[in-house]
Amino acid sequence: MTTTTKNVLIVDDEPSLRLLIRAVLEDDGWTVHEAVSGEQALEMLPTLTLNTALVDMRMNGMDGMTLLTEIHARVPGLPIIMLTAYGNVGSAVVAMKHGAFDYLTKPADNEELKAVMTKALNYSRLVDENERLRSAVKVTERMIGNSQVMRNVKELIEQAGPSEATILVLGESGTGKELVAEGLHRASHRADKPLIKVNCAALPADLLESELFGYVKGAFTGATTNKPGRFQLASGGTLFLDEIGEMEQVIQAKILRAIQEKIVEPLGSVAPVETDVRIIAATNRDLKAEVEKGTFREDLFYRLSVLEIRIPPLRERPDDIPALVAHLLEKLGQKNNKKVRSVRPSFLDALSRYTWPGNVRELENVLERAIILSRSEVLGTELLPPQVLNSQANTTKSPPAHKSDEISLPRKTTSTSLDDAERHALIDALESNQNHRERTADALGISRRTLQYKLKKYGLTRR
Repeated sequence: MTTTTKNVLIVDDEPSLRLLIRAVLEDDGWTVHEAVSGEQALEMLPTLTLNTALVDMRMNGMDGMTLLTEIHARVPGLPIIMLTAYGNVGSAVVAMKHGAFDYLTKPADNEELKAVMTKALNYSRLVDENERLRSAVKVTERMIGNSQVMRNVKELIEQAGPSEATILVLGESGTGKELVAEGLHRASHRADKPLIKVNCAALPADLLESELFGYVKGAFTGATTNKPGRFQLASGGTLFLDEIGEMEQVIQAKILRAIQEKIVEPLGSVAPVETDVRIIAATNRDLKAEVEKGTFREDLFYRLSVLEIRIPPLRERPDDIPALVAHLLEKLGQKNNKKVRSVRPSFLDALSRYTWPGNVRELENVLERAIILSRSEVLGTELLPPQVLNSQANTTKSPPAHKSDEISLPRKTTSTSLDDAERHALIDALESNQNHRERTADALGISRRTLQYKLKKYGLTRR
C-alpha cells in the first residue's frame, strides 16, 4: 500500500460496470486497474501497489468469496469492498464477517461509491502507518540499551524517520551507525522501497563515482553495457552514504548537485537522470573541523546536516553493557554452537571498567573470543584479552566459581532480567559473608568501590 497515490483494482466480469466505476473513480483522482476474473486478479496482484479492491460477489470461474480469501492471504490488511446485486445482500454480509471491508449494491450510487472508497483509503493508510511503525520499532529493538542517551537516539529515529529530511549520523567506528540508518528507513514512508548502502571509504574516487552515478556503454574501456548507479537503484527509497567524511572533493561536488537538483549524470552520458532518493549520511569524523581544514565542502555539510543524530560511544553508556553482553552471548553462542549459562560478576566488572575504543564491535569480538576459549558454561576473567584485564587495576584475581560467583544469563536478552540475576547474586554473596563489605567484594572478585555502586544501584545499601 502507499500513502502518496490512490490505487484500486476492480474485479468484475461485466465490462459496462467496470467502465462506469472507472469513470467515477478516475474523476475522483484514483488510478484504476481492471481484472475480468478472480484468476486474472491474482496474476496481476504481485505487480500492483493497492489501497483497496472492488470485487464482484458472483463471477465466472473463481467467485468473490474465494478471491477475498486469496487476496487477504497475499496482501494482509488490504480493504476489499464487495459488489453484489440487490437480492444478494445477505451473501455480502457473510463476506464482511470473513474479512471484507464493506459492500455496495449494483449499480452503486456515485456519491456512496466515493464515500466508501474514501473510508477504504483512510483505512489502508492507517494499516500502512502501523506497519511502518512496527518495522521501525523492530529495528530500534535491535539497538540494545536502555540508558537515557540510547533512549534519546531511538526517539529521534521514530521522530525523524517519517520526514524527508537529509540526516547526518555521527559516531565512532563500531557504534552502530548502520543500524540507525536502517531504523530511519524503516520508519519512513519509503520503507517499501530499497535501502541502498555505499561505503565511501572502501572505494577509490574513480570507482566510487561510477558506483554512485553509474555509466553508459562505451564510457571507458570495459564499459560494455549500461550500468545504473546507486542513486538510480535507490529510486523511491533511501541512499545511505557511510563514512562520507572520506569522500574526495570532486565527488562531494557531484553529491551536492544530486541533492540540490535531484539529478545525476552517469559517466559518459550527455543527458541527466532524475532521482528520487532520501539521503542518510554517516561519518566518524568531525565534519565541522574538516570544513575548517578545507577537506570537506561547507555547502555539502549544511545540506547533509539538516538533522544530526549522534550515537554515544560505549564508554558513555556503561549501564548498557550487561544488556549488550546478554544479547551478544546468546547470538554468538548460537553462531559458535556453544551454550553460555552464566558469567562471573568479575567478568562483567572488567567489561564495565574498559573504555572500549572499538565500541560495540570490539565488545562483540571480545565476547566471541571468550566463548570460543571457554571450556565451561560460565565465563570468567581468565577468558578476557590483556587490554581488557589491564584496565581493572584494583580488582583481585578471580576466585574459583561457586554459587555466589555466577550471574545467570536471561533467556530473553533484556536489561531488566540480567539486572535481576545480578541483584540475586549480590544478595547471596552478602549473606554468605555476613554482610561484610570487604569480604563480599573479594568473594565476587570486584573492587569495594564497585560493590558500593552496585549495592546502591539495587537498593541494598542497608543490608
